[in-house]
Amino acid sequence: MNNNTSYDIAIIGGGLAGLCAAIHLGSHYKVLLIEKQVYPSHKVCGEYISNEVLPYLLELGIDPIKEGAKAIAKFEMSTHDGSLIKARLPLGGFGMSRYALDKLLFEKAKTTCDTVQDTVIAVDLIESVAAAKIFQIQTKASKSYTATYVLGAYGKRSNLDIHLKRDFITKKSPWLGVKAHYELDIPDDVVALHNFRGGYCGVSQVENGIVNVCYLTTYKSFKEVGDIDMFQKEVLSKNKHLKRVFEEGRCLWEKPLTISQISFNIKEPVKNHILMIGDSAGMIHPLAGNGMAMAIHSASLVSEILIAHQISNPLHRENIEQSYRHSWNNQFKDRLRVGRIIQKLLLSPKATKISLGVAKLFPRIVPAIIKKTHGTAKK
Repeated sequence: MNNNTSYDIAIIGGGLAGLCAAIHLGSHYKVLLIEKQVYPSHKVCGEYISNEVLPYLLELGIDPIKEGAKAIAKFEMSTHDGSLIKARLPLGGFGMSRYALDKLLFEKAKTTCDTVQDTVIAVDLIESVAAAKIFQIQTKASKSYTATYVLGAYGKRSNLDIHLKRDFITKKSPWLGVKAHYELDIPDDVVALHNFRGGYCGVSQVENGIVNVCYLTTYKSFKEVGDIDMFQKEVLSKNKHLKRVFEEGRCLWEKPLTISQISFNIKEPVKNHILMIGDSAGMIHPLAGNGMAMAIHSASLVSEILIAHQISNPLHRENIEQSYRHSWNNQFKDRLRVGRIIQKLLLSPKATKISLGVAKLFPRIVPAIIKKTHGTAKK
């Protein structure tokens, strides 16, 4: 990185949304990307991505399939007792680990923008010498940067949310996420969602034939057992499909990754004039299998809006914010609502069994529901 401290756009957070926005905007503006972690690293997520964003990734110069991602065309879902339903995915998708995908995107981002490893502790809109408002960004390493616009791409929750006084950050969440990679013989073109008491688990292949196993559960369910190994044996394995995963699969990590306080509360796509993207703007329930695609899609939305406006003109800030709010809500508000409804159904064993029975009688229902939580491929 050079010695610049002033930028057109600063992006706080280098996950999928932040990296894609950095690549997209870096060829148009002077961009700074600030990420606290070292690349690459594993993260708790399902690692299935809908093909709705594949054309966009190709535009950015990233071809997941050429890099070993698994093409996925089928979906399976089981109830708590193991009853199974199968369907084809309307758009299809691909499986790729965050470790591999983040590495690809970061290497590309380094060619288009400045990058720094640090933690942002404060970001505020202030009056500049020229009487125009700019952002001042303070980091843990006592560095200071300024930017005309800031994108918040720092993930599910952060201490920065406390600084920004976001409503959801004061509310406790009952959700815990657990993820690990396994060696296991399963079809490479299927993403499966298996329900268990108190949660649900996604299983699918990523590059190199590795199987990603990621589940979400409530603290209430987990605390009844209190240990990950025992929880998987005594709770998840009551579903026969998950029992096979944990009995026949060989965990490739020393221990699973965990993340707590996962919030699905409604968030604002714009807060304190910061344009939020990815999980910082809103999270769809993992059972919808589309969080990673939504993060990438949000980067495309905000980038196209910023490129379409003259961001050097401070009078355009309100128009940009209004345009982004409208675009974000238009693309994602209904998806998030449907995701919340589906989650409530699947956490009830009785409701899940009834829903599965209806879906078996009317098999077109499942693809139709999937479409409600997925977008269309960008042309």
